[in-house]
Amino acid sequence: MNGYDGNGDGVDTETGTETELLGRDWSELTHECLINIIARLTLEHRWRGPMLVCKSWLNACKDCSLNSTFDLDALFDSSTELSRWWIPEFERKMDSMLRSVVAWSDGSLTEIRTRHCSDRALCFVAERCPNLEVLSIKSCPNVTDASMAKVAFKCTKLKEVDISYCYEISHESLVMIGRNCPNLKVLKRNFMNWLDPSQHMGIVPDGYLNACPQDGDSEAAAIAKSMPQLEHLELRFSKLSSKGLASICEACLNLEYLDLCGCANLTSRDIINATSGLKNLKEIKKPNFYIPRSVFHTERYGHWRLYDERFQTDVFRI
Repeated sequence: MNGYDGNGDGVDTETGTETELLGRDWSELTHECLINIIARLTLEHRWRGPMLVCKSWLNACKDCSLNSTFDLDALFDSSTELSRWWIPEFERKMDSMLRSVVAWSDGSLTEIRTRHCSDRALCFVAERCPNLEVLSIKSCPNVTDASMAKVAFKCTKLKEVDISYCYEISHESLVMIGRNCPNLKVLKRNFMNWLDPSQHMGIVPDGYLNACPQDGDSEAAAIAKSMPQLEHLELRFSKLSSKGLASICEACLNLEYLDLCGCANLTSRDIINATSGLKNLKEIKKPNFYIPRSVFHTERYGHWRLYDERFQTDVFRI
């Protein structure tokens, strides 16, 4: 255990060896030593610390060996969603960060996990990241089919794609990605909870909340037609029907994980019938596991029993 002796020197209390930590010019550390130290920090900590110290530390942070991944998931997941994330200024910051890391990676970038970027940044990714294997870009209101087409044609090594909550991306992008990325195993195409949008109100712009794509079966057909090797598929709050689900299950026989939480157009019977042929399926999340009771109204069916029959749940019984 290391201690501090109060005189400006660090002291190893186990060996008694003085290490004279203060008074040393840390900017003179070798490039290799700096990289070794900085590699132990998260991406967020690098941008808020070492990059601001001096030029040599900044140069070390730009080393391509430190920029093979761009992962901000921990930052976003650990925070309550903020309305400022949806403003143009924040999007420009995300674009700038992503473009910088792409440039520094010198083609070695294999994983991107971020949110609120735009077509501008993704087009740059497509041109500079031929070895990209993971692309997760949730909640990007200004990512469209235009940039996804470039990604599909340029980043053919993709294994995982997450385009959840990206409402300007259509089924056409799914077709292009599937056709050009034969190694794709994971697709996450989740939507916001349109059944109970209150959790997003005041944060996500109203216009965007109301823009949830309606073409669930078109997307299902695109997945079935172009992504037969999928093993992991998430379609939370998709508006696909039993026909769309059946088309996916008939084509994607390697599925091991299937998330259908919030897919209100599906019944348990639909799901059982569609997935009966999936011999490798290990886990499935059904709609009634997630849909909050408060969003349904008894008037829609007229009787508690009809609720139970449709959603296969006992929560409405008195």
